Amino acid sequence: MNRRSIVITGGAGFIGSHVVRLFVNKYPDYHIINLDKLTYAGNLTNLKDIENKPNYTFVKADICDFEMMLKIFKQYHVDGVIHLAAESHVDRSIRDPFTFARTNVLGTLSFLQAARLTWEYLPEGYEGKRFYHISTDEVYGALGLTYPEGKLSDISAHEVYGDEFFKETTKYNPHSPYSASKASSDHFVHAFHDTYGVPTIVTHCSNNYGPYQFPEKLIPLIIKNILEGKKLPVYGDGSNVRDWLYVKDHNKAVDMVINNGRLGEVYNIGGFNEEKNINIVKLTIDTIAKIMKEEPEYRRVLKTDVTKISYDLISYVQDRLGHDARYAIDPEKIVTELGWYPETPFDKGIEQTIRWYLDNQEWVEKVLNK
Repeated sequence: MNRRSIVITGGAGFIGSHVVRLFVNKYPDYHIINLDKLTYAGNLTNLKDIENKPNYTFVKADICDFEMMLKIFKQYHVDGVIHLAAESHVDRSIRDPFTFARTNVLGTLSFLQAARLTWEYLPEGYEGKRFYHISTDEVYGALGLTYPEGKLSDISAHEVYGDEFFKETTKYNPHSPYSASKASSDHFVHAFHDTYGVPTIVTHCSNNYGPYQFPEKLIPLIIKNILEGKKLPVYGDGSNVRDWLYVKDHNKAVDMVINNGRLGEVYNIGGFNEEKNINIVKLTIDTIAKIMKEEPEYRRVLKTDVTKISYDLISYVQDRLGHDARYAIDPEKIVTELGWYPETPFDKGIEQTIRWYLDNQEWVEKVLNK
């Protein structure tokens, strides 16, 4: 790929900041433009370590601002896009679906149109260009769920929770305003490829976790509440199953897809880490309790008594509206075509994540008080 100017939208957010860091450090000859509106979930503190790199530029802008997007494409001679900017929290989408429709649908349309109008009139046209749109497994809806007891140490969680998986050919069946908005944005991306020939690629990833995730999502929220001695809210009976993907494994997939993915194709990126929400909560409790017991220096971050770190903190609350039972991705296509495979077992990834949050409480306080 002979590309020298890549825009990463949402690059100050959780997944985006990891992608920006990877590309800035790995490709010093590329110009990486981080485009972010800096909403509550976007924070430039995430990128302090690379902010002065000569191949990095930050631009504060709203992807819905079409004229500004045109200006950015022309000013920076953009020939590559990694589109991550999105509203992504399901609970917020239930409360405010209009914001999700605006950002996820109209914002994606605005960015697509800016790319098209810039690229198609160049002498080389679309040659060497790529518009990579990152979506979610939630657009596929829900899978069936079986209930035999399984453990995180099982060789295959798929044997425990079901034998159906999301494939690239699975029909869309979104159930929340969030997933509906992402599904709509996906359709616009495919339509621009089919109608105008825009060189697009789409990926659907499972639940990401890791450092720098805003503390409203399950794992960082549970960590925060444990440290504060607060109740740990679990929807319904906690039996909903998600496939968990360590964010740095996702980064490697993004790198492979934009460099070697086939244009017009869809790739599913899964973690081979299915687990029930209640088991995630219990494992987080167990891991923090173990760290506090064996490494007492970490007790400095506790705002509660160490003896209160137990399953008694779990509080079952009314289930989320339209709560899908199970997500599970079959990533065979990306494994076979591009050689990608998730490298981080969940028990290792969750401990790394917990330790990062224990070591970075100042970051947590800063983003929550933004």
